[in-house]
Amino acid sequence: MTGEPILSPDALARIADAVRRAEAATSGEIVVLVSARAGTYRSAPLAFALACGLVAPWPLILFTPWSAVSILLAQACVVLAALALGLPPRLRMTLVPRSIRRARAHEAARREFQSRGLCRTPDRTGVLIYLACAEGHAEIVADSGVAARVPAAAWEDAIQALLAALRQGEMEAGLVAAVARVGAILASELPDRGGGPDLLPNRVIVVD
Repeated sequence: MTGEPILSPDALARIADAVRRAEAATSGEIVVLVSARAGTYRSAPLAFALACGLVAPWPLILFTPWSAVSILLAQACVVLAALALGLPPRLRMTLVPRSIRRARAHEAARREFQSRGLCRTPDRTGVLIYLACAEGHAEIVADSGVAARVPAAAWEDAIQALLAALRQGEMEAGLVAAVARVGAILASELPDRGGGPDLLPNRVIVVD
């Protein structure tokens, strides 16, 4: 991803501070991961090109005296041109059904939870706050030690508030608030037991 960073260095520092404050009252471990997108959706440009190829012959058939061979060649040129032009990521995203985008983001959240080692704490108390910006999808993934005490529905308010903040262009504020809400739930169900080691990073993980 090029251009402006997802979050400024100052914003990253403030979110990390929010994580530290939230963890001070709980034995849970909170990790924040912000991803530019959960998938590249490489099939979208191909589907777009094929759709252009299907539509292109009809105006030629209806309004020109072209032969079938000429129309076929024109159709092939339209498909090749569409493929060559490609699609910018934002437009590509609009061609992907919402259900597929959500499923891809859900899979990415679970994958990140495993690959980042959140399932390796001794008491299985890792919690991932995952945000996929392009898909507009937020998810909270909790390890078994937390899930046994906190039902998945308990995170819903934090998720919806984070998504509302994202839509308003207030990602940093949304993440800070989400961390505070998650921390409050964890402090209630899994209070701090005497200042154990900080096992997972407090810094925000950003995936371009």
